[in-house]
Amino acid sequence: MLNNLWDHRGVPLEKQRFTWRDMVGKPISKLDDDAFTRVRVILMNGIELDALRLKHIAARLNGPLRVPLAQLRRVEQHQATLVNWLLSADHSPIETTIAYEQVAIEVTASVAQHEPDPYQAQTYRYGLLEDFDHLYRYSALLDRLEGKDANNILQGYTDIVPGRPTVDEHRAPEDDVRNPYDRHSAALITKIHATLITAAEYQTHDYYMNIGPLFADPVARQLYAEIASVEEQHVTQYGSLQDPAEGLLEKLLIHEATEIYGYYSCAQQESNPRIKAIWERFLDYEFGHLTAIRELYKTHERRDPDEILAGVIPAPIDFGPHREFVRSVLDEEVSLRCDGPAYVPQDQESQASVQARAILNAEGSPSTLVSAGYQWRPGTELTHSNRLSGE
Repeated sequence: MLNNLWDHRGVPLEKQRFTWRDMVGKPISKLDDDAFTRVRVILMNGIELDALRLKHIAARLNGPLRVPLAQLRRVEQHQATLVNWLLSADHSPIETTIAYEQVAIEVTASVAQHEPDPYQAQTYRYGLLEDFDHLYRYSALLDRLEGKDANNILQGYTDIVPGRPTVDEHRAPEDDVRNPYDRHSAALITKIHATLITAAEYQTHDYYMNIGPLFADPVARQLYAEIASVEEQHVTQYGSLQDPAEGLLEKLLIHEATEIYGYYSCAQQESNPRIKAIWERFLDYEFGHLTAIRELYKTHERRDPDEILAGVIPAPIDFGPHREFVRSVLDEEVSLRCDGPAYVPQDQESQASVQARAILNAEGSPSTLVSAGYQWRPGTELTHSNRLSGE
């Protein structure tokens, strides 16, 4: 258990400095670094971008917070740049997509297993099976367009098989809104989990929206459009797990705690010493950010921030394969559907979702088309090469 994780004052904000060479340094290696180093890079970029997003929204709604939040955002912008620029140019856009889905599967699996609230844990398991299917569809696209084996990115940690079919994931908006935790009784780790997974899914949605139009292949363009739509559903789903009664500064406290929790988890498990030093540096920076938000909370709310941060964090994020857990969830829960905030058997699904899906899929489903006849097998590109050469 992580006791007193919030007690460090960290590096003062005025001493958190960057240069361009510092921000844009040597990237990780697609082949030589462990896949979970890239998982950590993608996750922490998503959390940093969500920190920027939340602070921009807070500044729009509160005049006295605008200058201090602008000061915090400038550092977090540079942190996000340094982290995101660790991704290397040898990843094709589809390979990066495969990496994003590995993040969604393995991090959500870890969260689902450590979440103490049964309903929230069920929500993470539900979304997990959809990201699992997205990985399968994008792996088929990688094979179709580049003749590559997705396992070169996944490094054998994550299965490539269908989950809940993407064609069945499209729901009416009201069937994506979940029951929130109660801010007064929920464990701090529950609040951190909801913040963390929302941030990760938001980043994935935005990446697909940006990269999808850049493909020439019509099926690729449609596939990114289809899965981006589901990712928006996921942002709705996970964001609605948070209590809307939390104030802006309360949410900012929880978000800074989430950033600390993320960097702490990364530093504890990073195998690349150079990258580990970055996680440790930014952990100290985030302690400084939390100190700043604490003071804002005391000044504007006239309350003790420890009321919000009270609670023991049971364990760091488990950055590792969760194959057996994912397989068990797939076996037991793939047929679940939604009726409002409730998870129900397939034959009890909301008719609003059935109708919404029928409209979207009236002219076919790109995710079904792209994987027609596809079945993952090791060494895809070598198999293709041998077949073409007549061996």
